Amino acid sequence: MTVDAARRRTIWQIALLAAGFVVLVAISVASILLVSKTREDSSWVVHTVEVENQISTVLLEVRRAESATRGHLLTLQQQYLDEYDAAVAKVAPAINKLAAITTDNAVQIENSKRLREVVDARLATLARSIDLAKQNNIPRATALQSDANRATTNQVADVANAMRAEEDRLFQIRTATADRSQLLAAIVTTSGSALVLLLAGISIYLIRQSANAREKAEQQLRDNNANLESTVETRTADLREANEEIQRFAYIVSHDLRSPLVNIMGFTSELEELRTDIFSRIARYSRAAATELSLPVPVGESDPGEAPELQAEDKQLSQDFSEALGFIKSSIGKMDRLITAILNLTREGRRDFHPVPIETRELIETIISSVAHQASESNTQIRVEPLPNIVSDRLALEQIFSNLIDNALKYLTPGIPGDIQIKGRYKLGFAVFEVTDNGRGIDPKDHKRIFDLFRRAGIQDRQGQGIGLAHVRALVRRMGGTINVTSELHKGSTFTVTLPTQWNFGTQGKVE
Repeated sequence: MTVDAARRRTIWQIALLAAGFVVLVAISVASILLVSKTREDSSWVVHTVEVENQISTVLLEVRRAESATRGHLLTLQQQYLDEYDAAVAKVAPAINKLAAITTDNAVQIENSKRLREVVDARLATLARSIDLAKQNNIPRATALQSDANRATTNQVADVANAMRAEEDRLFQIRTATADRSQLLAAIVTTSGSALVLLLAGISIYLIRQSANAREKAEQQLRDNNANLESTVETRTADLREANEEIQRFAYIVSHDLRSPLVNIMGFTSELEELRTDIFSRIARYSRAAATELSLPVPVGESDPGEAPELQAEDKQLSQDFSEALGFIKSSIGKMDRLITAILNLTREGRRDFHPVPIETRELIETIISSVAHQASESNTQIRVEPLPNIVSDRLALEQIFSNLIDNALKYLTPGIPGDIQIKGRYKLGFAVFEVTDNGRGIDPKDHKRIFDLFRRAGIQDRQGQGIGLAHVRALVRRMGGTINVTSELHKGSTFTVTLPTQWNFGTQGKVE
């Protein structure tokens, strides 16, 4: 799959996700609105049913009052009178409730007023009949009930029927509206669901295509990694062999350089021993030449049997000769030390590390005891704080801290009591050691170069070949750690060594 194809597929996926989100939002909003509208329409339908039920309640209470009145007129029993009172007491609240729930319709408001009037008239007639019955005027009460019954009952029925007719009309309208809202909600939900399913199907298709493309890419990556690992292993083997060859070459060259160096050193010593004899012979030759030519013997010369004294120019020549020999011997010594250091580095590169548990404080105190005399001469205090213990190569660790402590003692500021502090701590599976001194310090621009082989920084007033810190860095790196320095001129230095607390020696080999 090309980069452009992958980019286009990604754009399509983003577009589908955005479209799906928009559709879901639209469906949600529409569903909320339609559900609210459907609930409102349904509430109006329920409201219509409540109005019709309330009309029936009013008519029921009026009929109960009429029935109780007739029963009382026929039997004059108190229970009918009690039923009458109970029914009459419920009529007024029922009419009030009906009027309250029909305030949304002007027609029903008028019908409610009319119903109250005819119901009040009917109840008044029933009350007069009850009063006549209480006066034992049963015939008159019965006649009043019969005459008024037909007219008022028909009026109540007519008004109630008018109200029911209006509610039936409203019920049909409101039912149709509710049905349309429900239908629209169903259409929106169905359409939205179908669209979401379509988008989901397209997304699944694209995801499957992406998954297949990713699987192919992963397979290709695995193949490339396998090839890369094989290539890396081959290159590593070649590099290791080349490094070993370089180490052998360095060893051979260093070893072979030592032989002519020894010869030069020997012949230089012989030449130095011959120097006195050569210049004595020169002095005698000069005296003999002067005698043969009848020249005056230079003032200050001895007799022929004594060792001749050199003339002024010969003395200067002798001194220059001695100085030249001194320079030659000094250079030979320096070259000898460099060759020895190179041999030591090549030998160290061939040495295998062996992990052992190390009590770091004890190891450093042993190193400090070996430089105690040097520290005493420079009036230096070496303080050791609690240190973390590690599992590592003891000899390598001794070489690291020996070099760091020796450098701290070597580059102290003259005339100022030395103060060297060694401390450490654990940090995320590593041991961090710090060697701090109050010496002359190192210019920040030289922080990197001091770790290079044969490179030194600052004033060169101390003996050294620029190998110690390079060797320390090589050892630290081989042990899986890091080393760095923090320093400024005339403000001391802090060398920080970070080493794993449990180094895995399973893969360690020669220095590469």
